[in-house]
Amino acid sequence: MPVQHAALKNAEIIPMSLRTAHFVMPGGVDDPAMPSGGNAYDRRICLDLPGFGWQVHKHLVDGSWPRPGADARAELARTLRELPDGTVVLLDGLVACPVPEIVVPEAERLRLAVLVHLPLGDETGLDPAVAAELDRLERTTLRAVSAVVATSDWAVRRLVSHHGLAPDRVHAAAPGADIAPLASGTDGVSRLLCVAAVTLRKGQHRLIEALATVTDLPWTCSFVGGLGQDPEYVARLRALIDQHGLGDRLHLAGPQAGAELDASYAAADLMVLASYAETYGMAVTEALARGIPVLATDVGGVPEAVGRAPDGGVPGILVPPEDPAALAAELRGWFGEADVRRRLKAAARGRRAALDGWATTARSLAGVLSRLPDTSRRAA
Repeated sequence: MPVQHAALKNAEIIPMSLRTAHFVMPGGVDDPAMPSGGNAYDRRICLDLPGFGWQVHKHLVDGSWPRPGADARAELARTLRELPDGTVVLLDGLVACPVPEIVVPEAERLRLAVLVHLPLGDETGLDPAVAAELDRLERTTLRAVSAVVATSDWAVRRLVSHHGLAPDRVHAAAPGADIAPLASGTDGVSRLLCVAAVTLRKGQHRLIEALATVTDLPWTCSFVGGLGQDPEYVARLRALIDQHGLGDRLHLAGPQAGAELDASYAAADLMVLASYAETYGMAVTEALARGIPVLATDVGGVPEAVGRAPDGGVPGILVPPEDPAALAAELRGWFGEADVRRRLKAAARGRRAALDGWATTARSLAGVLSRLPDTSRRAA
C-alpha cells in the first residue's frame, strides 16, 4: 500500500483528541422512578458532547436539592475542591444555584458554567419567603460564574432581566428531539395524553377540573409521570378524580420510559399540558416528534417549543394558565371541529420534520464550554 494511503487509513482510526468537562448533577438524575426533562437533558448531553470534542466525567451528588443538608453540601464542596485549577466544570443549576458559598469561591480557579433548567424561585407553590431566598442565592451564584446556559431563548431573557446578568454570558441550548414514527393515535380525536411529573407546577388539577366539565365528550386521558415527588399533590389529584367520577376515564399511569412510553405516545391523539411554569417543555417536542398536536398553557418557553411548521402552521393551541374553562373550550373545539383537527395535525407533521435534534443542543453547549475564559491567571 502506498505510504500516503496507509497514512490516510491509519488517520481514520486514530480517535479524536477530546477535551474534558466535569458535569456535576443531582444524585437522582438516573432514577427511573423520578423522570424529568432536566434529568433527561443531563443524561443526553453526557452522551452527545463527545461528538463535539468533549469527554464528560459525571459527578452525582445526592441530596434534597435545592435545599441540601450538610452531607450534600460537604460532598459538593469536596467534589469541586479536588478538581485541578483551570478544569472545565458544568454544574446543573439545581445543585449549583442554592449554594453560592460553595460555588463562588471555586469560580476563582475553575472554569465554571451553570446549566439552569428552571430558575429556583419559579417553582410553583413555594412559600414567598423561601422563593425570595432561593432567588437571592441563585443570583449570587450566576453572577459569579463565567457562563450560564438556559434551555430556551425565553429562559435566557428571563435570567438576564431577573438576575441582572450580562447578556453575553447567558447562552441558549434548547433541548433536542428524536424524530419517532408518526403516532397512529386511537380514533384520531379521543385519546388525550399528559406527560409530566405529577407536581403542582405541572397543573394536573387544572386539567382534571377542565375535563370534569366536558364529560359529555368521549375522551380518555392518561397522566404519565413520576408520582414520588409530591405525594400530597398526588393524593389531591386522586381525590379530585373520585370527586368528579372520572376514575374509569382518567388514569395516573406513573413514570414510563422506553417502549412503554413510546406505546403511550403512539396511542395519543392530543397532548395536553396545564403547567404553571416551563422554561421550554420537552414533552411538547416529544409529542410533535411523533406528529401529535398539543394543547398547552401559554407559559415560559412553551410557545417556543410548540413553534411553527415550515409553512407557518401552528401545531398547537395555547391557553392562559390557571384557566380550566379555556382548556375545556378548546377541548370542545378539538372534538367538534374536524377542520381544526386536520389543520393541527398537518402543522404537527410539518413541525416534526423541522425539529432540531440533540446534536444541535450538544453543539451549542460545546461552544459555550470552549469559550470559557482561562481562570489560571485569576487563581495565580
